[in-house]
Amino acid sequence: MKLLPPLPPLPRLPGPRMSSALLAATALELVVLAGHLIAYPFGLTPERRPSPRPPAPPTSTGAGGPDEGDPDEGEAAAHAATARGEATATTALPVAPTVAPPVVLLHGFIDNRSVFVVLRRALTRRGHRHLESLNYSPLTRDIRTAAELLGRHVEEICSRTGHSRVDVVGHSLGGLIARYYVQRLGGDRRVRTLVTLGTPHGGTAVAPGAGVHPIVRQMRGGSSVIEELRGPAPGCRTRFVSFWSELDQVMVPVRTACVDHPDLDAVNVRVTGIGHLALPVHPTVAAAIREALEAPETAEDTATATGSSTGATSAA
Repeated sequence: MKLLPPLPPLPRLPGPRMSSALLAATALELVVLAGHLIAYPFGLTPERRPSPRPPAPPTSTGAGGPDEGDPDEGEAAAHAATARGEATATTALPVAPTVAPPVVLLHGFIDNRSVFVVLRRALTRRGHRHLESLNYSPLTRDIRTAAELLGRHVEEICSRTGHSRVDVVGHSLGGLIARYYVQRLGGDRRVRTLVTLGTPHGGTAVAPGAGVHPIVRQMRGGSSVIEELRGPAPGCRTRFVSFWSELDQVMVPVRTACVDHPDLDAVNVRVTGIGHLALPVHPTVAAAIREALEAPETAEDTATATGSSTGATSAA
C-alpha cells in the first residue's frame, strides 16, 4: 500500500485553517447536491447499451459466393438476409492492444448513474470512448448480491466488446461493491484497475439512524462484509487507487476510505478541501482519475488478459 502526496487544495477562506476549509467544503457540497438533485431523474433509467459491431462479411472463393476482393457483394447478401427476416450472428471482434479497456462507473447508496455526468464528460474528452454505467436498485439489501450483478455486467461487456479486462470507478458504496467482486468473486481476472472515491474500505460509523437498511449495516466497521474483505487475497491482479478526503463527513474516521491490505496493490490519494459528494465531480480529482486509468499495462496485465476465459469465477 502506498500513500501519494495530497492533490492541490481548493482556495481557502480567511480565518482558522480547518474551520474555513470545512465551511468552503460544505458550501461546495450543497452546490453539488443541488446540481445532482436536478440531474437525478435523468439517471433513473438504465443506460442504453451500444449494439455490437457487425462482423466482417464472409469471404469465399467457391462458385456462387463472393470472393475476397468483392466486399460489397457480401454486404449486399447480409442486407438481403436481414430483409428476409433471417437471424445474423454477431461476434466480438479482436481488440488492438493499444485500445483502452472499457470503463464501468458504479454509483453509491441511493444514487444512480447521473452522479458521473461530469466525470464521464472529462473521460470522454481524453479519448475514453467506451464508458458504461451500472444502476443497481436502492432496494438492494446485500453487497454480495450487488457484486454478483456487477460481475454479470462485466462479463457481458467483455463478451460484447472483445476486451478481456475492464477498469471500474466506484463512488462510496459502489467502490465497496466493486472491491467485493474483485477480491471475493474472482473479479480480479476481469478488472485491471479499480478506482474508489470515498469508499468505506474499513467500515464507517456515520449515520447510525440509517442502520435500518441492511446494506448500510454492511458498510459499518466489523460487519461480515468488511471482515471478509480483511481476509487474505493472495495473487489479486487488480490495481487499486483510492481517493479519500480529510473533509469527507461520510467517512468516519476519514482514513477508513484508504485501502489497507497487505495482499493488494493499492495507492491511496489524499484530496484536500472537498467533501464526499464533490469527489466524482471535482476537476482535480477527474484529472487524477484519468491519470490512473491511463497507466500503461504491465507484462503481467497482458499475460493475464491473454490467458483469461469467459464465464463467472468464484473466489475459493
